[in-house]
Amino acid sequence: MKILLTSNDITVIGGVERVVVNLANAFDELGFEVEILSFYASEECCKYALNPTIKLTFYKPFLDIHTKKPFLRFFAKTLYRFFVAFKMKKAYKDVDIAIYNCYFYPYFKNKTTRYFKIKHSHFKNTYSVKDKIFDALIVISSKELEQWKRKFKNVFLIHNFLSTIPKENADIYSKVVLSVGRMSKDDIKGFVRLIDIWNLLQKQEYFKEWRLHIVGEGDFRGYLQKKIKELGLENSILLKPFTQEISKEYLNASIYCLTSKNEGLPTVLLEASSYALACISFDILTGPSDIIEDERSGFLIPDNDLQLYAKSLALLMQDSCLREKFGKRAKEIALKKFSKEQIMQEWLILFQTL
Repeated sequence: MKILLTSNDITVIGGVERVVVNLANAFDELGFEVEILSFYASEECCKYALNPTIKLTFYKPFLDIHTKKPFLRFFAKTLYRFFVAFKMKKAYKDVDIAIYNCYFYPYFKNKTTRYFKIKHSHFKNTYSVKDKIFDALIVISSKELEQWKRKFKNVFLIHNFLSTIPKENADIYSKVVLSVGRMSKDDIKGFVRLIDIWNLLQKQEYFKEWRLHIVGEGDFRGYLQKKIKELGLENSILLKPFTQEISKEYLNASIYCLTSKNEGLPTVLLEASSYALACISFDILTGPSDIIEDERSGFLIPDNDLQLYAKSLALLMQDSCLREKFGKRAKEIALKKFSKEQIMQEWLILFQTL
């Protein structure tokens, strides 16, 4: 059986790209013939480790769908997408399953191919009537499952998975708080409010020994650095570059903070849980509430309540026993709900169903 996974740009560092690579590797290991089709390429290669037997193809479109020019923008969002779909129909006649993770749609379909789309973000951000083109939609978080089902016939809940569950656990006595994500200008990961929260804590002498490590890259990095300097937090906040050895960052921290404005199912929160890190997050739409059991494996804070977030983070920083308790439960959840074996079995059942 041949599986095609699509991506907008597989060369960028992001949660969706990591999910696509993880899925491709997992299908490959199950014996499927796997190809990733990336429509764009900002960099020379994929940043995540891809099995050598997986074919990686770059479409290299002659038109950027994000163009600012009005006429080209209109063309890119209308006729051009039909042109791309027609070319894909001809190029991928032998594909059994196509799993879409991109802007483009299969307007022209092969009768022997089943077309799926993974919804990586919440309903408000990703709903489109055009999704009825697909044979099934895959929702990665349970919070909005019923809302999707009211609009579409075949909707299935399949979580993202962890490619491996580490044997090691984070150091509960470490005085490092960790956050990981892309530093984009829309600040979707909420790093500005994370810095504001940290600033509230740094006014208390007890927390002066603690450090906040923010790991990631992006065009918003300069602004974040400037804000840190303006608040006089250069000695307690460290912006670190993206690393292939992210496991070292998890192992050297004792608390993980997610301050995103919205998410699908945040891979970084899954990874942090797998290292037995106590986690804290705003209770935003979708992801975090599928991963964190409030006051059992971490804290879920009403969105944008910076004062309560700071207070809850302070509780964790002051209590190593609480960090250990939350971290132990977080790892149990990761093992039970988000292992590769469990999730891939759900994919195989879906293939058999459709």
